[in-house]
Amino acid sequence: MGARRSRLPLAILGAVAAAGAATLLLRPRGGLVEPASVSVEAYFSAAQLDRAEDFRGIQRLIGLGGLAVTGTTLLLLAARPPRRLLDPLSRRPILGGAAAGAGISLVLEATGLPLSAVAHDRAHDVGLSTQSWGPWLSDLAKSAALGTVFAAAGGAVSMALVRRFRRNWWLPGAGIVVAFGVITIWLFPVVIDPLFNRFEPLREGPLRAQVLELAERADVDVGKVLRVDASRRTTGVNAYVNGIGPTKRIVLYDNLIDDLPREQVLQVVAHELGHQHHRDLSRGLLWLALVAPAGTLLTQRLAERFGRGAGLDDPGSRPGPVALPAIALAVAAVSFGLGCASNLLSREVEARADSFSLDLTADPAAHIALERRLAERNLSDPDPPALLHGLFGTHPTTLERIGIGEAWARDH
Repeated sequence: MGARRSRLPLAILGAVAAAGAATLLLRPRGGLVEPASVSVEAYFSAAQLDRAEDFRGIQRLIGLGGLAVTGTTLLLLAARPPRRLLDPLSRRPILGGAAAGAGISLVLEATGLPLSAVAHDRAHDVGLSTQSWGPWLSDLAKSAALGTVFAAAGGAVSMALVRRFRRNWWLPGAGIVVAFGVITIWLFPVVIDPLFNRFEPLREGPLRAQVLELAERADVDVGKVLRVDASRRTTGVNAYVNGIGPTKRIVLYDNLIDDLPREQVLQVVAHELGHQHHRDLSRGLLWLALVAPAGTLLTQRLAERFGRGAGLDDPGSRPGPVALPAIALAVAAVSFGLGCASNLLSREVEARADSFSLDLTADPAAHIALERRLAERNLSDPDPPALLHGLFGTHPTTLERIGIGEAWARDH
């Protein structure tokens, strides 16, 4: 009995240790510029700061509320699973698992819809969102449909693993998690992304020539350089890199290209080239591979704790779809915890990409102007609360990124 009671605490310690070790192993060893200490009032007016806080303060509360709604919904489903609906699905447990997974996904979409609508309405009111209710609901429906398909697949796979590998289903589960991570980065850019946006190659011209020249200086095989019609959704500007192998690409928002000065656009491009130069997508997959076994072991232990009435804690039973709410709750809890841990690595990786862009362009004035412009356009809080940024922030704060530019200028 004592050994059984110790399994969950040991699994928690194992997951924490794995995440910490993977982050230490993969964190950048060089190429980082220590940000200079700068004052937010030196770069943003009181009106800009008030506007950002008025918007982001409430949006943060809505986001936290969404997490609470999702967690509470899963907790209620796990504590009192709807057996009248789930028990009949046990006759064909794999198909039943798919149906239960799809149902859980739709319930979460429905319970989260009111807060999502409020967040969209506020973004539209301040001019950040360019979508009216019709296009927004259309995108939401497509996203919900995709989520339901993936949840159905997850439910079927979970039932297959739990029933086939009764005591150690976490082990093959870890392999599936890593494989899904690879598939997501490899295929989603060409299969899923075009369902929501139109992508076209960056046209021949001065900008494309400058991008290719930067890529050559960065010693990067840039893959494709694409323009995406992001302005159909937002006035915010951004860019990103995704894909591996033949799907590798740099994607630039159309409003980034059209609205920002050329030197600032090139700063964004140089930042994304930094990610490719340092193989940061592969670094992320390696982090996932290192952490996945401990993460899925913790998921199994939590699911056994949450799903005692569903047979997950009984090695002699063969659980049916009624166990899926407990598994879903465990997956959500572990994903949240490990996601917060991975953000620490992400912030250092993004800081190194900023430093790389400065080395490549030698234009700190454009870097600083870009960070100010991004914060203003995206209504970002330049210096968000430390706790929330530590948990959820994937990039350095705007103030830290400005400090990187100031430190680079001072050192050069």
